[in-house]
Amino acid sequence: MTHPARDLLRTTTAALAPDPDANPLVPRIAAGTAPRAALAALALEQSWVIPADHRAFEHLAARSEAADPQAAAFFAALAHGETLAGERLVAFARACGAQEASYEPLPGCQAYPAYVAWLALNAAPADAVLALTANFSAWGGYCATIATALREHYGFTDEACAFFDFFAEPSPDLDRLAQTAVEAALDAGRLDAQRAHTYGRLLQHYEASFWSALSGTTSC
Repeated sequence: MTHPARDLLRTTTAALAPDPDANPLVPRIAAGTAPRAALAALALEQSWVIPADHRAFEHLAARSEAADPQAAAFFAALAHGETLAGERLVAFARACGAQEASYEPLPGCQAYPAYVAWLALNAAPADAVLALTANFSAWGGYCATIATALREHYGFTDEACAFFDFFAEPSPDLDRLAQTAVEAALDAGRLDAQRAHTYGRLLQHYEASFWSALSGTTSC
């Protein structure tokens, strides 16, 4: 038996997998050679990203509730996840001595949430579901690597690593919601796979921009 929605999610994720060399910072964190200043910058950039994405996902949920309730459920789950992630971010920021009051966010890092906000305003909900799900695979892998490195090389506690553990762990419920939303959109003929691929490609480029911008802090 074929599962078109599941197959489309899998093939889109595979097609949009980032180049292994696209992230200059995570390998340095994995090796324990990135300075704590870079970790602090990561925490501070995420303190801007998380609330921005939370509002974008809430807007997508509200915008799709009437015409696409399956997508709305997916976005509502994402918004809730951002709330939980924000709570866990506090301990990481504290562990690496992040000083929010004097920090100026980097444009290259904030391009990603700016584009998520663009999707919230402009994208068809089902297309955004497909694009975001494909992008999350790469982010989850980065977080798993960072969580391990923080414990092995930087001596961070489980509490300080919880932000990355949260995103690194598989989420069967979120996967199920994504598949349900894509399946409903395919059945209704309201999913544009090519457009979703374009959105996903841009998300991956902005993700790469995030890490490239942060890599400039490794000399601190």
